Amino acid sequence: MIYDFAIIGGGSAGLSLAAAAAQFGEKVVLFEKADMGGDCLNFGCIPSKSLIAAAKHAHAQRSSAPYGVAAVEPDVDYAKVMAHVERVIAAIAPHDSQERFEKLGVTVVRAPAQFISARRLSAAGQTYEARKIVIATGSRASVPPIHGLKDAPYLTNETIFKNRIMPTHLIVIGGGPIGLEMAQAHRRLGCKVTVLEALQPLAKADPELTSIVLDALRGEGVDIRAQVAIAEVISVKKSIQVILEDGEVIEGSHLLVAAGRMPNIEGLNLEAGGVEYTKRGITVDASLRSSNRNVYAAGDVAGGLQFTHVAGYHAGLIIRNAMFRLPVKNRTDIIPWVTYTDPELAHMGLTEVDAKKLHGEQIKVLRWAFKENDRAQAEGKTKGLVKIIVGKRGLILGASIVGAGAGELIAPWVLAVTNKMKISAFANMVLPYPTLSEAGKRAAITNYAGIAQKPLLRRVLGFLKLLG
Repeated sequence: MIYDFAIIGGGSAGLSLAAAAAQFGEKVVLFEKADMGGDCLNFGCIPSKSLIAAAKHAHAQRSSAPYGVAAVEPDVDYAKVMAHVERVIAAIAPHDSQERFEKLGVTVVRAPAQFISARRLSAAGQTYEARKIVIATGSRASVPPIHGLKDAPYLTNETIFKNRIMPTHLIVIGGGPIGLEMAQAHRRLGCKVTVLEALQPLAKADPELTSIVLDALRGEGVDIRAQVAIAEVISVKKSIQVILEDGEVIEGSHLLVAAGRMPNIEGLNLEAGGVEYTKRGITVDASLRSSNRNVYAAGDVAGGLQFTHVAGYHAGLIIRNAMFRLPVKNRTDIIPWVTYTDPELAHMGLTEVDAKKLHGEQIKVLRWAFKENDRAQAEGKTKGLVKIIVGKRGLILGASIVGAGAGELIAPWVLAVTNKMKISAFANMVLPYPTLSEAGKRAAITNYAGIAQKPLLRRVLGFLKLLG
């Protein structure tokens, strides 16, 4: 049999592709050597957000006094917290299961696949041929070349959710989104936490907004160190020592490595398939095609933005291009992202720095603080800021939000940037009161600040008064 699609990897990109292609009547074979659902379901988005949810409940007990409710130190059963994480994964798993995809008509092979020629793959001793092949093998935690680290019992996002022993002191190497999300969650559950970042924490985000996140985490007791150089990691009996280059020794019970990601390309025998790659992943063009025109790459392994929603977006592009021969372009400028700390940090489009590089001083920066929002005051969630970047003729170029629910509040701004909307659309909206969404509208209205004092408008108003 010659399949229409052979998909390597049963994560977000692979499953989205397999489901869509099968529903269009295509013959699909899907290869997955580990757990169906990939990183997002088993080691990433779902377990991390489940852990964060548990930590929020603990934090609510500890911080209820301002509301007139007696605060108590939560009694945290770490093993039961992780059991909650497992239950959430189990509740979602059927949607990604082998059984579901087989019912859709997909041939599921639970084994690793590798290329043996441009259109042929080998898996579990069998050979499979396909018109189109999609590599969707994802990525994994990168382990920095720190002396002694590989010999230490460190955790990554793939293993931390299997841990059932509550850390007394969790040391986190890496101050990116994963590192800080896990740091705050564990601090709220009662752990001492130290974060070590070689550069700046959340370095890719707007520093005006990241400072609000970092201040909040530090206020909860997370020790965040920036521009730290680690000399060595040593395992000592039941503890781990991280030795900094300045000689300081930080001793903890557990070590989490969250210092970047690397693509899963090993074992694919890409050379046999004529597929070019680098250490960043498969080399692809704007349509996600590789050097072998019959082979595509989707998701993290394509070497670009590493988000689950990007993997789903890639799947849609490949379906349109491979099945319907429609021209497509992988756009990174329409991709939002969210860091799920508390407060959350969400972004879409251009930052202030990037906008100034492209448009000079012609841009406007609109701001509205959460403390000026009535709902935020009622909820006691006043740490936050809406920041909107506006270009010529009111075109919305970007939006960043830090605060409670920022991941939800960014949605209309994603629509705006993607569809080239103007700021007047937001200023003219009628929103329910009181809502956090009003902060976005209030920021939009500041675009017109000072207009009432313009001489021309004052003269027009004066003339209109003469008319009675």
